Amino acid sequence: MPIVRRQSKSTAIRRGLRRRCPACGQGRAFMGYLRPVDHCNHCGEQLGHIRADDFPPYLTIFLVGHLVVPTVLMVEQAYQWPAQLHMLVWPLVTLLLSLAVLPFLKGGVLGLMWSLGVTGREQQGALRP
Repeated sequence: MPIVRRQSKSTAIRRGLRRRCPACGQGRAFMGYLRPVDHCNHCGEQLGHIRADDFPPYLTIFLVGHLVVPTVLMVEQAYQWPAQLHMLVWPLVTLLLSLAVLPFLKGGVLGLMWSLGVTGREQQGALRP
């Protein structure tokens, strides 16, 4: 088993975007769709304790919105689809694109959090009265 050292943030994010372990880049970071593995099956790095929470969905909404909205406007200008067709196509495109992008963005966030050494469970004592 190789010795695991912290990679640069960009390397860890790239590995996470590929849904691979941010430490070694070989093992899988997820079991299934979004659940992180407890530990990498290649290098043994603990990943199950990292909680990305709301940041990956936020990034997904941001990215998909910036892809879909201009496309809707361009299609409307070029083809003048009926409203019913718009209402059928764009929610479906948005849903499918969101479901396709979310796991990869969660991997990138997992890689970033791993490279920073944060777990998502840090105490925020300064914010409490």
